[in-house]
Amino acid sequence: MKYRRFGRTNWMVSEIGYGMWGMGGWKDSDDVESIQSLQLAVDLGCNFFDTAWGYGEGHSEGLLGQIVRLNPTKKLYTATKIPPKNFQWPSRREFRLEDCFPPAHIEEYVHKSLKNSGLDSFDLMQLHTWEDSWLEDDRWVKKMDELRRQGLFQAVGISINRWEPWNGVNAARSGLIDSVQVIYNIFDQNPEDELFPACREMDMAVIARVPFDEGTLTGTLTLESKWPKGDWRNTYFVPENLKASVEHAERLKPLLPDGISMPEMAMRFILNEATVSTIIPGMRKTKHVRGNLATSDAGPLPEELHRRLRAHRWVRTPTTWSQ
Repeated sequence: MKYRRFGRTNWMVSEIGYGMWGMGGWKDSDDVESIQSLQLAVDLGCNFFDTAWGYGEGHSEGLLGQIVRLNPTKKLYTATKIPPKNFQWPSRREFRLEDCFPPAHIEEYVHKSLKNSGLDSFDLMQLHTWEDSWLEDDRWVKKMDELRRQGLFQAVGISINRWEPWNGVNAARSGLIDSVQVIYNIFDQNPEDELFPACREMDMAVIARVPFDEGTLTGTLTLESKWPKGDWRNTYFVPENLKASVEHAERLKPLLPDGISMPEMAMRFILNEATVSTIIPGMRKTKHVRGNLATSDAGPLPEELHRRLRAHRWVRTPTTWSQ
């Protein structure tokens, strides 16, 4: 495992982190299997774990607390997210700070997350939705600073809506946050335009999420793909999106070199971007942990393959189903 600097915090985090959404309550998730997968990741050098209150109403946070206590001699960086007060994902332009992150709500959920995890503090506390317009209301800043001074967390971050990296550029340049979490992958290269330059300018950490485009970049989706009842992917991969996703993935397959899988190619593409501090694939099974963490040893893609993949940038705009 290789490590990268997490912006101005100066933490050295594993360039492959751990996204914990799936073990918060997805269909077929199993706590025993989840702990086994988390422990394997720790054993293989992963030290950055990202969760949220919204992942099973704190269930995933509880699992994170368990794995920290199982490894008392290792420094594991813990990151969670405060849900918006209106519990609406994604945020919309008309939402005010009062609707999503008024000070009392921030304080309530910081304490709830600490209770769920059984931890004394988190390393990173993030707002789970974001609007750059909220910079005009500094109440969230004052409350986060107050709670940070109390030692409840060490750094502050935001998580940006799907396909809206522009809606975080002002936050990055404000100097008020330490990290930004954004979708970045072979298809979603838009953060390179404005967001990444702002992050470099402000020495801010970048957490790359959704490296497999919700499964599209694993190369396993077909037009007949189905998910269990209640699985959120049933609402995301509506017919129009499933068809387009399969078509885009199929165009990538001829580029696969011998001995490299689609998931590996997807992960290593992101490693080519030095602005990214860590990538957080979702992993619920040990086989996924082994495969994803091994990409750090393999390193970035050869420049020629990376160049050819850049031509597969897919510019999308949020819709009613894109969440």
